[in-house]
Amino acid sequence: MYGLFLRHFYLIKGSFPRILDLIYWPTIQIILWGFISKFFSIYSDYYSNTLGIILTCAILYDILFRTSISFNMLFLEEIWSRNFTNLFIAPLKIKEIVVSLIFTALIRTLIGLVPAIILTSPLFGVSILKLGFPLFFLFLCLYMFGITLGLFVSAGLMRFGPSFENIAWSSLFLLAPLGCIYYPIEILPDFFQTIAKGLPLVYIFDETRNILLNGSINYENLKDAYLISFIYFIFGIGLFCYSFIKARIKGTLINMGE
Repeated sequence: MYGLFLRHFYLIKGSFPRILDLIYWPTIQIILWGFISKFFSIYSDYYSNTLGIILTCAILYDILFRTSISFNMLFLEEIWSRNFTNLFIAPLKIKEIVVSLIFTALIRTLIGLVPAIILTSPLFGVSILKLGFPLFFLFLCLYMFGITLGLFVSAGLMRFGPSFENIAWSSLFLLAPLGCIYYPIEILPDFFQTIAKGLPLVYIFDETRNILLNGSINYENLKDAYLISFIYFIFGIGLFCYSFIKARIKGTLINMGE
């Protein structure tokens, strides 16, 4: 596991374009949403602190986005370099591959987000640290769900090959409207509210707004978010292992590449 982690770590460390890609997109997104939020703070009274709330939610959503994309990218790197044969010559178990990818995805996520988070304070006077200690629980739940989405996409890549790659980029954008990131769930039609309640994002971002607006913590939201995330996580691991076994039986792993 450590060797596989080092392999991806040195791949990132030795490639300036990869580092630039990690930093560029979250930084641009945070700055863009910062100016959009500033506009709403001047012309809208919906929130008492529009800039702080919307920008904080944008940062938390980017944690989810970066985690999922980082996990997918690590898996895609193996496909693009046709490295699956080399991986499975080594005495690696599937669970060891998953664990190493999970921790490497965390490093990629932090590399991309920390510079963007640091910029929000001098540029917009907003700090995500105002969430206090609950920030840790929100981050952990988003990280778990992001890894779960990465497992779903990676399972699809093993099952369908590189043609499934576009799903890696679009999956989170499909969930964003139902995640109620910038607005309460009551905005959605009743049918979509029923679907949205099956996602942990609704409870995570509802709790974020609750903390920033009321200065209190609703542990029911956190409990629901973790319960749903854990169920999806277990299902994601099962689906990933199932897809791996099927791909190995069919012999598609060694033929997978660009």
